[in-house]
Amino acid sequence: MERNDSNEIKVRLEPNLSSADFVDVLKRSTLAERRPVNDANVVAGMLKQADLIATARASSGLLVGVARSITDFHYCTYLSDLAVDVSFQRRGIGKQLIDFTHEKAGRQTTLILLAAPAAATYYPHIGLTSHDSCWIMKHEPGVEVSTKELSQNKGLDAEASKASFSDG
Repeated sequence: MERNDSNEIKVRLEPNLSSADFVDVLKRSTLAERRPVNDANVVAGMLKQADLIATARASSGLLVGVARSITDFHYCTYLSDLAVDVSFQRRGIGKQLIDFTHEKAGRQTTLILLAAPAAATYYPHIGLTSHDSCWIMKHEPGVEVSTKELSQNKGLDAEASKASFSDG
């Protein structure tokens, strides 16, 4: 599915976005300052485990924006990474990516986004409301997740889940 809006920018789902393209647009947006762009394994995992990856590309094919999200498609959607190339900002691309992501995740979901400090004033302008009781637990540096653990966690069935939480 694609959406072709003004300024010859195409917004679409791109589940197989390459790590190189992802890191490149993060760097051109300044979001790379707050993402592990020098850790290829983490970047690959971020892309592989995402539920939705929406991209904005110029008519030349240049990736100018990305929205990477995790969702259950029923209740909530966490838009973890929203990045727009600095030279393409102030054209509505970020809003298009947010709207497109919310559409694909389902409008019945609550879209959750943590703002970069410099972008905090942008979100109320496009209709998002602030929430004052968000809490985070920082990651532990140096802790690695194996491929086996990822596949087990992503594909838990009801019996495995029940066994994991039993008292005995």
